[in-house]
Amino acid sequence: MLSRTADCLYWMARYTERAENTARLLDVAYQTSLMPQPTEFREQSWKKLLNLSLLEQVFEKKYSSYARANILEFMINDADNPSSIVTCLNSARLNARIIRGKIPSEVWETQNLTWMNLDKFLPDHPNQDPSAFLEWVKYRCHLFRGVVFGTMLTNEALYFMEIGTYLERADNTARILKAKYYSHHKPIPLANSQLQNQKTGTNSDTSNEVFDFYHWVSLLRSVSAFEIFRQAYSDQITPERVVDLLVFNPQLPRSLTKCVNSMLSLINLLKNPKSKEMERLVGKLKSELDYSSIEDIYSQGLDEFIQGFLERINHIADEFSNHYLIPLAVS
Repeated sequence: MLSRTADCLYWMARYTERAENTARLLDVAYQTSLMPQPTEFREQSWKKLLNLSLLEQVFEKKYSSYARANILEFMINDADNPSSIVTCLNSARLNARIIRGKIPSEVWETQNLTWMNLDKFLPDHPNQDPSAFLEWVKYRCHLFRGVVFGTMLTNEALYFMEIGTYLERADNTARILKAKYYSHHKPIPLANSQLQNQKTGTNSDTSNEVFDFYHWVSLLRSVSAFEIFRQAYSDQITPERVVDLLVFNPQLPRSLTKCVNSMLSLINLLKNPKSKEMERLVGKLKSELDYSSIEDIYSQGLDEFIQGFLERINHIADEFSNHYLIPLAVS
């Protein structure tokens, strides 16, 4: 396969995944912001969204505060933000258009129709409830993946798209953990009575527990893992269990282990004379995850572990581009 074609397939999938991830984060952040909480905490919660993509400096050049409306405008519709939803969907479509003759017509039509209908769903102003728009974005990204798996041959083209998806997904999950994790160690019951206590009681400890409950629920929902967490752990949320699920569970679609395992399998299917280094890098990361535990992470320090993972996954992405794609890619 030509590097140009592989490059466009890779970035089409990666930008689509990034648009969905951004929509997920914004949706959870918006719903959480509607809860009673201190103003400074609400503003810091929105600021953390920028930390995920290292976009604080770009944001601060255009906006005077971390108000909800400003963050939503920047993350949804700002052309200067390379990770905004509009920018990502446009970039995904541009890459699809370049290889239009090499992908099934349904794949192109799905990407093109998403872009053509975007204006109909965009919020009219930053203070408008973005929930319907964000749900539409997630739906279109899900539809794209369904069309891809329903129409494309299981060959190199699909492998390049899947690798782009898993690299973006692994990076996103790691950044969510890095930005949202706090040193909480007290179990947080999932009992519905907490919600009633919040409405009727005055106990500050209970209120704090309820707020912590929503904090962890928002983190899990941002990676579609809340229901899976309840199936696995039943009645308590603890930071350790959240980290264990999102790092080590090989069946969770967005866990770090699942993403790395899938990448290694796909790279083995794309073997070429230059692929040995890629196999070594991803294989070594997989082995370390396979033989690590939550205790090992806490001994090392979660922040150090996540930062190390991010550096390695970005190095893997760079090496993949060097070995398989165009160095000066449309990315």
